[in-house]
Amino acid sequence: MKEVVAEPVKEVVSEPVKEVVSEPLEEVVSTPEKEVVAAEIKPEATPAPAPPPSPPVYELRESRVPSSRLGRLWNYGGLAAGMLAGAVSESVTRTFNGSSSSSSSSVMLSPANMNRLVSKLSRMRGAALKLGQMMSFQDAKMLPPPIQEVLQRVQDRADYMPAYQRDKVLRQNLGDNWRELFTEFEEKPIAAASIGQVHKAVLRATGERVAVKIQFPGVADSINSDLDNIAVLLTATKLLPKGLYLDKTIDNARLELGWECDYEREARCAERYRTNLLGDGVFSVPRVYPEASGRHVLTMEWMAGTGVTRVAPSLDQEQKDWIGTQILRLCLREITEFKFMQTDPNWTNFLYNPELNKLELLDFGASREYPDGFIRLYVRLLEASSRNDKAAVKELSEELGYLTGHESKAMLEAHLTSVMTLAEPFMETAPEVYDFRDQTITERVKAQIGVMIHERLAPPPEETYSLHRKLSGAFLLCARLGSRVRCRELFRDALEKSGFKKD
Repeated sequence: MKEVVAEPVKEVVSEPVKEVVSEPLEEVVSTPEKEVVAAEIKPEATPAPAPPPSPPVYELRESRVPSSRLGRLWNYGGLAAGMLAGAVSESVTRTFNGSSSSSSSSVMLSPANMNRLVSKLSRMRGAALKLGQMMSFQDAKMLPPPIQEVLQRVQDRADYMPAYQRDKVLRQNLGDNWRELFTEFEEKPIAAASIGQVHKAVLRATGERVAVKIQFPGVADSINSDLDNIAVLLTATKLLPKGLYLDKTIDNARLELGWECDYEREARCAERYRTNLLGDGVFSVPRVYPEASGRHVLTMEWMAGTGVTRVAPSLDQEQKDWIGTQILRLCLREITEFKFMQTDPNWTNFLYNPELNKLELLDFGASREYPDGFIRLYVRLLEASSRNDKAAVKELSEELGYLTGHESKAMLEAHLTSVMTLAEPFMETAPEVYDFRDQTITERVKAQIGVMIHERLAPPPEETYSLHRKLSGAFLLCARLGSRVRCRELFRDALEKSGFKKD
């Protein structure tokens, strides 16, 4: 969940605040004075590149959540009508200006229409916004640049609900006297995302600082109708290219959104994750407080770290290498050892605490278990790719369902090239220290997308949507940090610890 820090407000605010300009989500952490030594990684020093410009701070805004199905349908209908009218206006403008680009898809992707889409998704929240965030990590390489920009913009923005809607959810889940559970409860949320918002508070029973996540009303009940409406909108406006298997993406989103809206399930997943990481001195998982939680309210231990991408400009190269190494190590453990993964790759789910030299993990709603059979074949696929064994990769791809065995030569070559490219950091021929600052994996995979869109005969297996989203997100995070990682060594260690044996 993308957090945006607002000024603490301890008193109860009776009138809703219409607009709050906030700081970025996590607590502000000063530049760490002590040097953090990268675990088992001592690459030669190289000049650090200039840090990327900081992203603009999003203004956390209050707006009522459309909670009834009719109200949400009305909003989607209004969005479709507005975008169609915008396309007509854009077409007329281009005609009078003598522009030759006036195709239906081109005019639909006008800047005005993209702004309409971002604004409406941010206000609607729920399934539509979550679908956009999921696609930003999973399918963005296949999309037109204006849509890619929309998906990037909605990753870290959502409006927050007014106090009367928030308090109703709290009463329904914690009782009429919910305020008695806390000695302090900040009225303004520190974060708002697709499904809910987060408030900072202090538990009365223990005096501990906590984060209280409150789900937007109507979001859980409107998952199916929201996704059906957005599918109609995307089809009618022809915003997406053919070959994306939108129906499969939406079916997967339907499943995952059901999980994420069940905060009781998320609490169980967080506890399972804590158990999996016992003895791992690198990661911290927040405790859950059941006495202050319910199906649509989740109270967890406050994590004091700062989002890794936000603190990155203040870190030296060795620290960036260490963070990237640990995130990839965790991702490989999830696949090969746990068979259980927190599949949301949002970078704000990873906090860095320089005082403890730990990475703090957030948001376990999208956690899922993978079948033993799938993981066994998938790990074999990764291992074969690391040896550049194309024959084995083809055979395993057919067993997993990526290929049917009847693909065209062009499709087969595009698939094999993409798999090998994604496995490049783990290959036996890869550099001992893989420099993500220089990686071109995304661009090379994107070069194969056109062929796969037109030639693919079957959608990939259901498990792939979430797993590849997380793995791709880990690669992108390492690139964003500029990490240098001993990927070959990490992969060999993961295979060894999982007991992998080559057939």
